Amino acid sequence: MKIGLAQINTTVGDMPENLRKMHESYHALVRDGAELVVFPELVVCGYPPRDLLFKTQFVPDVEHALDDFAQSVRSIPALVGTVVPNPKSTGRPFYNAVAWIEHGAVKSYGFKSLLPTYDVFDEDRYFEPGDSSAIVEWRGKRIGLTICEDIWNHPDIPTADRYHDDPIENLKERGVDLVINCSASPWHVEKDRFRMDLVRDAAKRVAAPLVYCNAVGGNDELIFDGRSFAVTESGEVLGKADGFVEQNLIVDLSSKPPSLNSLKQASSMDLLFEALTLGLRDYAQKCGFSKALIGLSGGIDSALTAAIAARALGKGNIIGVSLPSAISSQHSRDDARDLAQNLGIRYETVSIASMVDAASDTLMPLFDGFSADVTEENVQARSRGLLLMAMSNKFGALLLTTGNKSELAVGYCTLYGDMCGGLAVISDLPKTTVFELCRHINRDHEIIPWHTINKPPSAELRPDQKDEDSLPAYEVLDAILYRYVEKGEGRQEIMGAGFDPLVVEDITRKVDLNEYKRKQAAPGLKVTPLAFGVGRRIPIVQRYVSK
Repeated sequence: MKIGLAQINTTVGDMPENLRKMHESYHALVRDGAELVVFPELVVCGYPPRDLLFKTQFVPDVEHALDDFAQSVRSIPALVGTVVPNPKSTGRPFYNAVAWIEHGAVKSYGFKSLLPTYDVFDEDRYFEPGDSSAIVEWRGKRIGLTICEDIWNHPDIPTADRYHDDPIENLKERGVDLVINCSASPWHVEKDRFRMDLVRDAAKRVAAPLVYCNAVGGNDELIFDGRSFAVTESGEVLGKADGFVEQNLIVDLSSKPPSLNSLKQASSMDLLFEALTLGLRDYAQKCGFSKALIGLSGGIDSALTAAIAARALGKGNIIGVSLPSAISSQHSRDDARDLAQNLGIRYETVSIASMVDAASDTLMPLFDGFSADVTEENVQARSRGLLLMAMSNKFGALLLTTGNKSELAVGYCTLYGDMCGGLAVISDLPKTTVFELCRHINRDHEIIPWHTINKPPSAELRPDQKDEDSLPAYEVLDAILYRYVEKGEGRQEIMGAGFDPLVVEDITRKVDLNEYKRKQAAPGLKVTPLAFGVGRRIPIVQRYVSK
C-alpha cells in the first residue's frame, strides 16, 4: 500500500488558502501513485484555532470547506484533520476529528481521545474526547485512526499519567493492520528523537505499521517541523519527509526499509536555526509583513536576530539601525556596521544623544536631589524604542526585539525600550545557546563578527558596563534558570546541587519579581520544552517563595 503524506503549511482561519493547498497536494500525490492521502491534524482550519472556535460562524465555515474538499476526492480516499460539532447536549462543544473521505463524501469520522491541556495546549477548553479510536475497513485492511496526543501515552512521558485511556492499547486489543496518526506537534529541541522513539514503540505495541503525518509551519509562537514518516511493525523507518518545509511524500508500506545512513541527519544547531527561520518567516508573512527592522547594538543578541531575519525574509527586506548614545563604544558601532555588511542588509545610523540630553534636561527639575541610577540608563533604551517604533510605522517593517531567555528571566531588559517590537525571535534561547548558535553560523566563514562573539557582553547603558557586573557568568545563570524555571526546582534543591546560596537567592528573586515585564513582552518563538508566554502561567501578584 502506498500512503501519500501531505505535509502542508496552513494558516489558522484561512480556510480558502488551506483548501487550495489541500487540493494541490491531494492531486499531486494521486498523480504520483498514492493509494491513500493523509493530512495533518486540524488541517482545514489550521492549528491551534483556540477561541476562534467560539465564533458562531467559524466551525460552519470549516464544515463548508471540508465539504468542498470532499467533492474533489474521487480517485482515492483522503484522511483529513478537521473540527466537528458535538451533537450531545453535554460536554465540550466540538470534537477534534479526522474525516475519512471517499467517492466525493465524508464516510466516517474518528475523534481524538487524549486532549492535551498543559504547556501551550488547552484542548479540553474546546473539545470533547472521543470514546475510542476509530477503525476504518478498507481494501480488506483494518486501519486505526489516531490524532496526535493519542499516541503520547507512554510511561516515559511525564504527562502520560494525566490520562485514563490508552488508544494504542485499545487498538491492539481490537486488532488493526495499520495505524495512522494525523498530528500537529510543535517542535522543540530534542523532540524529534523522542517522537521517533515513541512512534516506533507504538508500532511495536500494536504490531502494525504506523504512518505519522505532521503539520509544518509557524503559527504565533509555535513552530511545527513536519518531518512526517512511517515505520514498520518492528519500528524500522520506511521513509521520512524533510523538516521545516512543505513536502509531499509517498511511503510504500510493502517496501524494504532504507538503510539508516540514507536518512538525512542534521545537527541540533542546524535544526534550531531552521526552526527560528521558519518561525520568523511565517509570523511575519502571515501577519502581512515582508520587511523587518532591527536595532543593531553591536552585541551578540541583535547580531543573531539579524542573521535569522536575513535568512527568513531575504537580505533586501531587512533594515538594521545603529542607535548610538554618548556612551556607545566605537567597537560596538564597528561591529554593527560589519555585521550589516556581512549580511548585505540596509544599514542606518541614528544617534540618540540629543534625544537623551533633551529628556534629561526636561526631567532635571523633577529629579533634582536624586542621584543618577537605572532611571537614566532606561531613558537611553526607551529613546531607542521610541525611534525604532517610529521607523517600524513609517517603513511598514516588523520590529524584532532581540532579548534572550536569560535576560527575560531576570528582567535584564527595559520595558518600552529594548522590549519594544512585534516578535521576540530569540526569547526562548538561553544566552549560552545564543553563543553556541552564533559560532555554528560562523562555522564556514565569518557572518557574525568574531569580535561580537568574543567580547564580554554589555548593555552599554553606562561607561565600561559589563553584564557580569549585575549577573553571574551566563553558564552559571543559565544552569540555575533551567532548574528554577523549566524544572520547577526550589531554592534549596538548587543550592544542594552546588550553586552559591547568595547567587541562587538573587536570581530566583529576580525571576519572580519580573513576571510583570514578561507579561508585557512581545510574543516569542518557542524552541524549548518550556518557554515564557502562554505555556508558563505564573501570577504577577503572588507572594509564594519556594524553599
